[in-house]
Amino acid sequence: MQSQSISRLAPIGVSAALEADSVQPRPKIFDEFALTDRVGMVSGGNRGLGLEMALALCEAGARVIYCIDLPEKASEEWTKTKTFVDKLNNGSRLEYISADVTDQEKMWKIGEEIGEKEKRMDVCVAAAGILKSHTNCLEYPAQQFQDVFNVNVNGVLFTAQAAGRQMAKFGNGGSIILIASMSGSITNRDHAWVSYNSSKSAVLQMARSMACELGPKNIRVNTLSPGHIYTKMTAAYIDAQPHLLEKWSNLNPMGRIGRPDELRGVITWLASDASTFCTGSDIVVNGGHHAW
Repeated sequence: MQSQSISRLAPIGVSAALEADSVQPRPKIFDEFALTDRVGMVSGGNRGLGLEMALALCEAGARVIYCIDLPEKASEEWTKTKTFVDKLNNGSRLEYISADVTDQEKMWKIGEEIGEKEKRMDVCVAAAGILKSHTNCLEYPAQQFQDVFNVNVNGVLFTAQAAGRQMAKFGNGGSIILIASMSGSITNRDHAWVSYNSSKSAVLQMARSMACELGPKNIRVNTLSPGHIYTKMTAAYIDAQPHLLEKWSNLNPMGRIGRPDELRGVITWLASDASTFCTGSDIVVNGGHHAW
């Protein structure tokens, strides 16, 4: 029988209860979610879902989270979030790096520089992505299709590679989380998003493939597939077409679209020791959109 890996927090759960006669009991469930001294990188971390996730990882105790995004200068939203993290006084840092995720060589170099400085890599969230306007699938321009895939597929792979190479180097395992979308496994009704939907399907299969390759190295790879969430990217559609808010809200049993902060719990779980047997999985958070 193959031996089971032992949690670094052992004994936990019922095993701890069985040893309670010799060990003073204390709750450990929150320790399982803690990211104390972990190092991570989040692409698309300048704003939106990426920044929300980066903040959650810092609140969970990460030593440092590097936010990687295209703008040369961090947004005001990011700067205020960094100030907030500094005021937490829990030892966490939020750093910003300007880079194009479609530049493989640059992304690998960033991963190497983080590894050299921090001497470890534990968490990667590949959240950078783009969405183009409605375009008929029969008339879809080649360059526009390639542009979407370059960011949403190539950029995700290069980000995962940058972190994964360091995880393999230091040998501590790690968690890679690729941000997909419910649009990778369903088609958004009345929306001509053939490039976006196809790119997110590619991300789902990318994670499964990487999970199978990297499992022996104790590097887990999963996808997180949000439903309709109100972010600056989706606001470009909703604010210009107010009827979309009601339409999207009525597409799930909860009768509303999601908030970015509603992904904080699941991203922390995936990044932490609370999910050590979860790999190659797609976690769908969409208010029950799939249920209808």
